[in-house]
Amino acid sequence: MKKVVKFGGSSLASAEQFQKVGSIIHAEEAFRRYVIPSAPGKRFGGDTKVTDLLYDCYETAVKGTDFDKKLQVIKERYQEIINGLQLDLSLDDEFDKIRELFAQGAGSNYAASRGEYLNGIIMAEYLGYEFIDAAEVIFFTENGEFDAEKTNRMLSTRLEKYDHAVIPGFYGSLPGGAIKTFSRGGSDITGSIVARAVKADLYENWTDVSGCLVTDPRIVKDPVPIEVITYRELRELAYMGASVLHDEAIFPVRREGIPINIRNTNDPSAPGTMIVESTCKKSDYTITGIAGKKGFAAINIEKDRMNSEVGFGRKVLSVFEENGISFEHIPSGIDTMSIFVHQSEFEEKEQKVLAGIRRVVDPDYLDMDSDLALIAVVGRGMRSMRGTAGRIFAALAHANINIRMIDQGSSELNIIIGVSNSDFEAAIRAIYDIFVKVRL
Repeated sequence: MKKVVKFGGSSLASAEQFQKVGSIIHAEEAFRRYVIPSAPGKRFGGDTKVTDLLYDCYETAVKGTDFDKKLQVIKERYQEIINGLQLDLSLDDEFDKIRELFAQGAGSNYAASRGEYLNGIIMAEYLGYEFIDAAEVIFFTENGEFDAEKTNRMLSTRLEKYDHAVIPGFYGSLPGGAIKTFSRGGSDITGSIVARAVKADLYENWTDVSGCLVTDPRIVKDPVPIEVITYRELRELAYMGASVLHDEAIFPVRREGIPINIRNTNDPSAPGTMIVESTCKKSDYTITGIAGKKGFAAINIEKDRMNSEVGFGRKVLSVFEENGISFEHIPSGIDTMSIFVHQSEFEEKEQKVLAGIRRVVDPDYLDMDSDLALIAVVGRGMRSMRGTAGRIFAALAHANINIRMIDQGSSELNIIIGVSNSDFEAAIRAIYDIFVKVRL
């Protein structure tokens, strides 16, 4: 078996955490052959992630202000790890180069990437593995888009030479050699890219939780873990705010059918969550997960015989497009249509949008609802289970929560419910209780 293993920032925040990671890798060293480290995260509550320290240090440098003290703080974070691991390793030359390039304005992408780069050097030294700079094997196009095929070709060829290697997460390079990063949390993507390149049997993503949970533990106390979830289910949950894994990390492994295992560095005996293409394993509950977001607005349109007016929907959506506003959901009826948008994006342009809708479709009635939340109830088990929507309605009615919108896709994989922001947490708890708590 060939495994790619990615470790998050909390897993590598200190020498003690590095030692846990080393034990995990050495326990299956014949299998855990390619390691993707993140930058050091928080060591304790109130601590600052190294990536944030780097951003701050670079911003100080760009302003022309002395940044040596801030860079020294970062250097001391890494030296603390090196000393704790008793490594014969110096990063002096690396920090001299970083200081020089910060002063020259190398860019915030370069600055942010140094967290993973330096941690990768330490990890390779600690494990005795080959270090491969991600800038040499992960590529972006001139316009900043990830170049999947070039990366896969070059990375596969490079890694064929090594049985074991460390590849820092989060960044790659543009055609001219400049550093380009993925969005925050992008080390998950790097791990997925490497897993595809080496045709791994499994991609293990190690973090500080024992897999995915049915819902947010900040809302529901001790929610049950998810044993198995499909890529599609995870995408739906990630889009609505679940954040155990970067949602873009799914695509490279999905095309190769490589499963992902979310594991806990601090509890390595826990099986975690398996993320797979498809499975005959039934969920313990009708639903797989619940996730949601606050801060939406709905634009409600009514017009007699709307459904028979060719191009009505296109005309309405063209107004949003012209104003640079994306939509989330469009529940509709025979003579009604509602467009859900992010309220923060919409507020500044609301009058232009309303005037535009009036102009292009001349509605009989037009109004707005604000301060709404959307909740996604996701589960492959909903396809074969009657009355899922009815149980949701009953649970929310029992909790005195008014449903402002409900929308179910044709795949029957998820149901989207709109409620007031003020009812968001109570609604999630009510749905969790009706599907999960009653079964416990």
